[in-house]
Amino acid sequence: MDKARNTNIDSGQWPPEAAQTPGCGALSLLWNRPVGALSATLVLAHGAGAPMDSPFMDAIAEKLSARGVAVARFEFPYMAARRADDRKRPPNPQKQLLECWREVYAQVRAEVAGPLAIGGKSMGGRMASLLADELGADALVCLGYPFYAAGKDDKPRVAHLAELATPTLIVQGERDALGDRAHVVEYVLSPAIQVHWLTAADHDLKPLKASGLTHEQHLESTAEVVSAFLDELQIAPAQP
Repeated sequence: MDKARNTNIDSGQWPPEAAQTPGCGALSLLWNRPVGALSATLVLAHGAGAPMDSPFMDAIAEKLSARGVAVARFEFPYMAARRADDRKRPPNPQKQLLECWREVYAQVRAEVAGPLAIGGKSMGGRMASLLADELGADALVCLGYPFYAAGKDDKPRVAHLAELATPTLIVQGERDALGDRAHVVEYVLSPAIQVHWLTAADHDLKPLKASGLTHEQHLESTAEVVSAFLDELQIAPAQP
């Protein structure tokens, strides 16, 4: 497969004002663009504890772009602030996270043509799932979806998933501590949602050594499943 380009707006150089007003938008967009034909664009948000250029996010973006999917990454305000001063912070309130998603989606939608999907790792994917229908995204892709908080499997956060209309792919580890297979198969999910299970994998899609599988294999499998899902979307042509 063709090697994809990894380009960050301003080459990763954060202007002085970024320290005072960190947020979404152009300053935090990180693109992985296919060298060859483009099949779709995916805006991918990070999880609660790791930035947009974590090893997991880098690997997924690179593997998807090698398969024809352009990936745009961004950081929520609290993570952008951490990049500026290296101080850890908790995630912003949900309202602010959702507004950030709206701003980034609008920016990317104005810049690209063709199918546009949204999604993310863990929290980033969950926030995207709350907005997918509202934004009119062509698809939703969630990697390691947090169906419940750690240790709170008796309080699932799935009500909105029963009504979701956006075509959705969730790639989930069978032993994910925030949504293992035994619990998730009991939930009532929208027919628009597909769940792809990874054998013996955890929240980061990493399998047990005893499974005979590797993390790299699971990441490759994830990229293949996601790219195939996006390829198969039936996107209605825009009206003149």
